[in-house]
Amino acid sequence: MEQELISKKELLELTGISYGQLYRWKRKKLIPEDWFIRKSTFTGQETFFPKEKILARIEKIKSMKDDLSLDELAKMFSPNTADITVSKDELIKRNIVSSTTFRIFAEQKGEHEKFSFDQLLQLYVLDKLLQTGDISLDEGKNLLNVMENHFPKIQGRSCEFILIRKMGISTCILAANGNDIYFEDGVKVVVRLHLPSCMEELKIKILEG
Repeated sequence: MEQELISKKELLELTGISYGQLYRWKRKKLIPEDWFIRKSTFTGQETFFPKEKILARIEKIKSMKDDLSLDELAKMFSPNTADITVSKDELIKRNIVSSTTFRIFAEQKGEHEKFSFDQLLQLYVLDKLLQTGDISLDEGKNLLNVMENHFPKIQGRSCEFILIRKMGISTCILAANGNDIYFEDGVKVVVRLHLPSCMEELKIKILEG
């Protein structure tokens, strides 16, 4: 599954931002370095970007830059989450995570009154997929296990949670920097979720409080 790319020229024309803005946002770490992809073309070396990710990020920056400074935005987009903890009561009160998701988490990991950001991300991703109906309760338990065991190894990199099924059997996968991933015939890709985007969504919800 190869991701669609967009050239720098197309990106600037489509979004209406300037070359200077783009590279200022890069210097401020609002746009990850690994999204700037150098490729050879018939005119020489050109810069391309993962289209879906860069367009969503620029739209988010444009919509929030009047309310937050670039440094505040950089903190929001940063993978550094060590200082973030939120209580269960706060998460329920603000409707960030449902009671059903807490019940599944408690069955797997025990009761918690406060959650680290890594645990919050597990809850948030599970809740998102339960709400859309893309994941079953048993698959949700597998999601929690694979994220607890493996997400710390790839945190800070571009990574995805992938759920596949074949002949009724599902498998949960965490893929780091996996732009091109191929599966055998008969495999259905049920979920492909960009985890850094989920982290940003979750941080926004927490910051809004």
